[in-house]
Amino acid sequence: MSKSGNSSGGRAGIKQHIVSVLVENRAGTLSRVSGLFSRRGFNIDSLTVGETEDPSISRMTIAVTGEERVLEQIVKQLEKLIDVIAVRELEPSSCLRREIILVKIGADEKVRPAVLEIAGIFRARIVDVSQTTITVEATGNLEKLNGLLLLLRPYGILELARTGLVALERGLNVLSVNSAAKTK
Repeated sequence: MSKSGNSSGGRAGIKQHIVSVLVENRAGTLSRVSGLFSRRGFNIDSLTVGETEDPSISRMTIAVTGEERVLEQIVKQLEKLIDVIAVRELEPSSCLRREIILVKIGADEKVRPAVLEIAGIFRARIVDVSQTTITVEATGNLEKLNGLLLLLRPYGILELARTGLVALERGLNVLSVNSAAKTK
């Protein structure tokens, strides 16, 4: 999906993919992994990296738009990288996806009640208020966050920051050091 929530603009065979990658937490790993995508013509829509429960291992959640067959080649190449422990494409129907946004809105005393009401509808938190602005924090899936932004836009979005997508598979499916035998 694009940031607007639509699919890839009608290009045949092209769709958004979410790839979860466990990697050794070392300098240069991010560059090597992202380089595989760019060399194959994939634009990375979102890239989020953070430590796992083991500080020596990081989880990368990569949202990319491209052809399935090319993604399969990238996954095979990722599995060959020394720093990569495990790789899995996550199916949208069987994973939880979340993102956090901070959005600063122009909101004087006249429009402040409407902005507060919109934030409440989306279960967003007010994290800062000044005489002329309100900053809202919201967590959710892409559709929810885009809906919130759509309703806030008429009030004047002054700044927007997004964390990028994080995702985990639902249920018992686990991507871990022990869950995928790596062939090198």
